[in-house]
Amino acid sequence: MSRLRDRRRRHDGFYRRAKKERFASRAVYKLQEIDSRFALFPPGARVLDLGCWPGSWTQYCAERVGPGGAVVGIDRKALEIPLPSQVRAMQGNVFEVAAKDLLGDLDAFDAVISDMAPDTTGIRFTDVTRSIALVERALALADELSAPGGAFVAKVFVGAGFDDLLARVKARYQRVKMVKPGSVRPGSMEQYVVGRARRSTGSPAAPPDHPGGIPPGGTG
Repeated sequence: MSRLRDRRRRHDGFYRRAKKERFASRAVYKLQEIDSRFALFPPGARVLDLGCWPGSWTQYCAERVGPGGAVVGIDRKALEIPLPSQVRAMQGNVFEVAAKDLLGDLDAFDAVISDMAPDTTGIRFTDVTRSIALVERALALADELSAPGGAFVAKVFVGAGFDDLLARVKARYQRVKMVKPGSVRPGSMEQYVVGRARRSTGSPAAPPDHPGGIPPGGTG
């Protein structure tokens, strides 16, 4: 693919719309579509955004929860966009951060969301395995940090091992759906698992080892 053609593919209508509406990336419209279906972020909600860079999911959640809510974002890369007072952005590795540091002054999160993606290799099995490991880490953090009745959203590459992952999500949330938003690029493996109405108890998820020794990425 030529550089010009690749740029045109990346700079599609969603990209141009995000620029116009001053969101950090086109990924915002994936979350917006999911939220429009399931109403995940009411005013005053507390949201944990895993893999938050470059910040469009954080921006969207901050708008939805308003000044009475709270959004905590973490990524390996520091956010470089203006953020309102209800947002606390952290730079760090989700496999190493302590739950108490994510909570800060909060007692729980009403939604745990993840747009994390692995550093891809082009080998489908490897990329799927690493993607599932990231979702498992998000689910483990949700086990520690979620309020009963809360929500869960995570990007995942569907493939070998996905059915077991989906079963673990269903053990924790009363209503679970798979969603492929319209703004997902053609040919992408990514889908989103959405869990709602977190059960008061669920099978604990053991934090997985680092996927292939490569730290998680973030494309929020």
